[in-house]
Amino acid sequence: MELIEGYFKIVLSSSAVYLFIIVAIRLFGKKELAQLSIIDLVFILLISNAVQNAMVGSDASLSGGLVAATTLFIINYLFKFLLFRFPKLGNYVQGNEMLLIYKGQLNKANMDKARITHDELSEAVREHGVAEIRDVDLAVLEIDGNISIISNDFKHRTIRKRKGRNKVMKNQ
Repeated sequence: MELIEGYFKIVLSSSAVYLFIIVAIRLFGKKELAQLSIIDLVFILLISNAVQNAMVGSDASLSGGLVAATTLFIINYLFKFLLFRFPKLGNYVQGNEMLLIYKGQLNKANMDKARITHDELSEAVREHGVAEIRDVDLAVLEIDGNISIISNDFKHRTIRKRKGRNKVMKNQ
């Protein structure tokens, strides 16, 4: 009975940590998701280490770790199911795309909201092969943090995948 109570505590703690991390990522902005730098990688590693004890407590056994991991897989599956089933929940949790440029004009309010500087946006525009912001028909900060650019009267569309994120994804 004591063993089951211990595992139940791991399930509750793991679920609470999962939900906390989701809320924290949402509060810090979607821009951070696509711009994984060395600092961000170190931060993620430290966060995972910091919350490990909160999830499993003093139970450093294989079974305790497996219960925590299984809980995370299950809650992640359920969370994604809920996001799929209830799109409004998805809008609230993940946010919506943001218009950054329309017909060469910056949307400064959305840039401020997304904490994207003029230099960062100019860099994204150049990475898409467009020389100047005034030549961009549409630039959108997508839900996943990537910036999509449409130029030449909406004839040429590119989606920029951030380098840092791609390097990490390739190594997995």
